[in-house]
Amino acid sequence: MRLSTPAGGRQSDLARKLRMDHKALGGAAMDTSAYVKAVVEQTSTLADWVHGRDAATPVPTCPKWTLADLVDHVGGTQRMVAMLVGEQMTEPSRAFAGYVPGPTDSGQWRAWLSDGAAKAGQAFASVADDTPVWDPSGAAAGVPFWSRRLFGEACVHRADAAVALGMPYELAPELAVAALEDWLDTMTSRGYWENKPGFADAMRGDGQTLHFHATDAPGEWVARREPDMVVLERTHTKADVAVRGPAIELLLVISRRRPLEAAPTLEVLGDRALFDHWIEHMDWVTND
Repeated sequence: MRLSTPAGGRQSDLARKLRMDHKALGGAAMDTSAYVKAVVEQTSTLADWVHGRDAATPVPTCPKWTLADLVDHVGGTQRMVAMLVGEQMTEPSRAFAGYVPGPTDSGQWRAWLSDGAAKAGQAFASVADDTPVWDPSGAAAGVPFWSRRLFGEACVHRADAAVALGMPYELAPELAVAALEDWLDTMTSRGYWENKPGFADAMRGDGQTLHFHATDAPGEWVARREPDMVVLERTHTKADVAVRGPAIELLLVISRRRPLEAAPTLEVLGDRALFDHWIEHMDWVTND
């Protein structure tokens, strides 16, 4: 994948509107409405890319997936979350059971994906941030969690589509920081730790630290591996290993969408093996 200028300037326009809160996040803190707006825009670009394409196209960054699987996952997840949020569910079984698979005809994909994003937007517009909604992270803040989670999903899976289709992938640095915040916060959440025992076993530590630093937009995180959890802090401090570079490269490497060797703009300082171990276990479906 290579970087290119944003089509229509939509992403750069949104990036300029981000609410910055450096003390709280060390980066871009988007509110729920901004996340949802970005979900619609990211999904619109994805929909344009995949419309009418060969459904059997393999997706190298998601082994065993085809383009049809990718479309099904993105659109189906957005509809499931729309049901969770719109119906204010505090228990998810009915939303899981109501999962809607994507159409097999790729000529219908643009409309289907756009409709799923619109349904999600309508659901979030009908609730407040403190409306009780199931939150798998364990933070009891379901509405903000799911708006951010759909945004992170849309960004990362659009990167998957870019690899599969040979399309240029770009993401404004502020948006890449926000997507990386989603990835790191979700993967280090109490809920993920408790529901992924293989991940927890691999990540148990005795204080090892990893520092991730975006150089083109405000965004810094320090992950500390403890015996019972991974603690994530938004701060600047020395660590056992530091990884620094453009936010989009950090996002793609940490989410395993680009090998570190293919990201020459990233600088790794310190214990490279510690970072390699982290990447090895940053698999969203570990021990499913």
